[in-house]
Amino acid sequence: MYNFKNDYSEGAHPNILNKMIETNLVQQLGYGEDEYGIEAKEVIKDKIKNPHATIHFLSGGTQTNLIVISFLLRVHEAVISAKTGHISANETGAIEATGHKVITIETEDGKLRPNDIQQALQDYALKPHVVKPRMVYISNSTEIGTIYTKRELEDLSTCCQNNHLLLYLDGARLGHALMARDNDMTLADIARLTDIFYIGGTKNGALLGEAVIFRTPALALDFEYVLKQKGAMLAKGRLLAIQFLELFKHDLYFDLASHANTMAMKIVDAVQSKGFSFLTNSTTNQIFPILRKDVIQKLNENYLFYVWKEIDDNHSAIRLITSWATDEKNVDAFIADLRSL
Repeated sequence: MYNFKNDYSEGAHPNILNKMIETNLVQQLGYGEDEYGIEAKEVIKDKIKNPHATIHFLSGGTQTNLIVISFLLRVHEAVISAKTGHISANETGAIEATGHKVITIETEDGKLRPNDIQQALQDYALKPHVVKPRMVYISNSTEIGTIYTKRELEDLSTCCQNNHLLLYLDGARLGHALMARDNDMTLADIARLTDIFYIGGTKNGALLGEAVIFRTPALALDFEYVLKQKGAMLAKGRLLAIQFLELFKHDLYFDLASHANTMAMKIVDAVQSKGFSFLTNSTTNQIFPILRKDVIQKLNENYLFYVWKEIDDNHSAIRLITSWATDEKNVDAFIADLRSL
């Protein structure tokens, strides 16, 4: 069985493991003050072209969203998200458990637009009887594989600035968005147009880890206190720092995401050649082909994937995720089996 269910099937890229072994007995300060963390942050600041950014390393995406959002919002404030957004659909109510409402917007492609934000602001204008929208949460790539264009993010950023809203981007799969064949943004663009975002390592070559980036130090004031209080400040911070140093020092992060996307696009071409369509127009490593149920049943004999959504009595959309370590031989085998059905 070959696993297309998620990005977690493999461990970490060998460069990371080798670097951990190589530095294992080199003594370092704890709690994020190690030399690897200092260097990794400087490398990332150079990539995002913002020497004034504040960067912290956390262990996972849900932890990151929970801590960042609850840190930045006051008790009466809320966050706007697409209904498919991770904080709405996949985090067990983590944000709302901190007392902050998630205002959800129905979208066809998983992306928010200025009109969505304006509508939410109108719907929650009866102060002080309703929560106050204060943050806009987006994902790139989205939870259904789509990506924002530079113009879309610029428009969203302007809308947020005009309405005194913080713009926070979930970058669990940011590498795959940036390396998509139709992407027109850079990492520096993301850093310039958002107030806070994070770079996901867990889904792209790291054992675990996300790098949270605050555009200005003022936004991150006292954030380290909250990290410690919430149990998110690792004593052995080097564990996260080494991974991001290896991922970004020589652009390994982008190479791995590019490979994952390339493998996904091979499958896309094969699905299209069979005359099947897709639930979303994804050019990243998450794709959602709509297949006949008999085809799905046969493929499921040799491949693991999620049946995502029933379309009609005879068809369902499945989700296939390719990773940084996806073996091209297995992709070719999947394509051959698909073409034979």
